[in-house]
Amino acid sequence: MADHTPHESTPAPGSPSGSASGSATGSHPAPASGPARAKASDTGRAPVSGSGSASVSGPVGRAADVASAPLTVEDVREAQKILSGVSRATALEGSRHLSGLVGAPVHLKCENLQRTGSFKIRGAYVRIAGLAPEERAAGVVAASAGNHAQGVALAASLLGVRSTVFMPVGAPLPKVAATRDYGAEVRLHGQVVDETLAAAQEYARETGAVFIHPFDHRDIIAGQGTVGLEILEQCPEVRTIVVGIGGGGLAAGVALAVKALRPDVKVVGVQAAGAAAYPPSLAAGRPVSIGTPTTMADGIKVGRPGDVPFKIIGALVDEVRTVSEDELSSALLLCLERAKLVVEPAGASPVAALLSRPGSFEGPVVAVLSGGNVDPLLMQRILRHGMAAAGRYLSLRLRLTDRPGALATLLGVMSAVDANVLDVSHVRTDPRLGLTEAEVELHLETKGPEHCAEVGVALREAGYTVMG
Repeated sequence: MADHTPHESTPAPGSPSGSASGSATGSHPAPASGPARAKASDTGRAPVSGSGSASVSGPVGRAADVASAPLTVEDVREAQKILSGVSRATALEGSRHLSGLVGAPVHLKCENLQRTGSFKIRGAYVRIAGLAPEERAAGVVAASAGNHAQGVALAASLLGVRSTVFMPVGAPLPKVAATRDYGAEVRLHGQVVDETLAAAQEYARETGAVFIHPFDHRDIIAGQGTVGLEILEQCPEVRTIVVGIGGGGLAAGVALAVKALRPDVKVVGVQAAGAAAYPPSLAAGRPVSIGTPTTMADGIKVGRPGDVPFKIIGALVDEVRTVSEDELSSALLLCLERAKLVVEPAGASPVAALLSRPGSFEGPVVAVLSGGNVDPLLMQRILRHGMAAAGRYLSLRLRLTDRPGALATLLGVMSAVDANVLDVSHVRTDPRLGLTEAEVELHLETKGPEHCAEVGVALREAGYTVMG
């Protein structure tokens, strides 16, 4: 059960007392040059250098000097300057509960409180700010089911650039509405993100709009790397940084910045087990597609690593772990109850890794909560799943003799063991039932695994047979 303190989280040493530079509005002029003024077609396939310099070479861009320049921590620092007055320096919150589990201080980097609700505004703004005037005049286009869509929409609006965002037909309505509110023209196309992505790329070819990839570009990685710089500033004593991985832009940027300045800090990436493209890709030495990824964590639901981040992650990230759906839902529930933070499943993946193997992290640990944009209906299902995974929600089905008072007697057994009945389904006319039988399905709120076992014992002692 959660402890009922006013707020479980406490500021970490060196954490800012509030959000910085978070009130920027209106149009922001683009700088003379971005950290990596390269074409939208750049793929960054050159090899990564050693961790001391933490760099990756890029291919041909608009100019040979830019194309041949390695992506370094200086590019991340330049991105940080570009983002001044645009992105927030999000707070670092300490977690007593996670610290107790890990046996060392654990801090949460709250990118769920970033503008647009995720870290995506960082990379999107740096990428669009680095476009040439003729590219900006042509507008930008993106494909996303949520976070990247909102980041591109706001970044483009701040820079006075027209944006078009393709989203799947089934995208959550709150995310579609938010993307429109940030200034983008939203086009709903396709049932899955791959179809949406293809439509956006076709639009780019037809109109000349610059396609803004969610993770596979140098400028995107440089922008996301500013999260790593902030962590080192806010928690200089950090020993391990845990970050979720989808396509790899955030993890690559954080590793690039951190390893250049603090090569002793361990960077651990986390993927959902049903969308874990990095382990087989790292084993093969090249990006490998895993087909159709399956996970509730749509923010890291990517079937193939990006070419640019893959090089960096392969060279600089110390370890990539996977977490189950149960661990993700339990982590989301913990963030809500103990830290009082609304976090989406992808954002909770580092916390899921801490819960999975708490004794395997050297502290102090910083877990990056990458986003908090979760559809309320999905949140309801996830919380229910998380409660079940934590042994605090129990569904069971049983049959009883159909006679007056039988249901009341059953509910009396539940009351005696202090199980809170949330829902009752009482069926008496199903053809599978005998003439004197009724079937009851109960949904109970319980206090944990031991209490669930106590409920089962009480039912058996009362003569009931639990069917499932």
